[in-house]
Amino acid sequence: MKMEPTMKRATVAIAFSMTTGLASAGDPVVGDWKTEVGTTATISRCGQVYCIRMKTGNHAGKQIGSFSRTDEGYHGEITEPDSRKTFTGSLSVSGDIMKMSGCTMKVVCLTQTWQRL
Repeated sequence: MKMEPTMKRATVAIAFSMTTGLASAGDPVVGDWKTEVGTTATISRCGQVYCIRMKTGNHAGKQIGSFSRTDEGYHGEITEPDSRKTFTGSLSVSGDIMKMSGCTMKVVCLTQTWQRL
């Protein structure tokens, strides 16, 4: 059976989007997380990186960070929305727990633990 050129393109596009979606959905950082202060944040792919966006609280809808995955793990930046201090660091996921460690101006360093919802 010979496919029409537009049907071939549609089939390839659907197959590509399905495999891309599965790869993103399978990444352990993607999903909703409860922060240490009790608000909810969501992590999703946004282009070539992952973005952290607040879902609840005073900063709902605001993107507060972005990071990328490397051979050594996840690295990027997150901004504490109330103080507006930006921390550069890394994060790791183990099961339903995510730990983030970062420093601002290499002077103030913090670690936070978020729980998957």
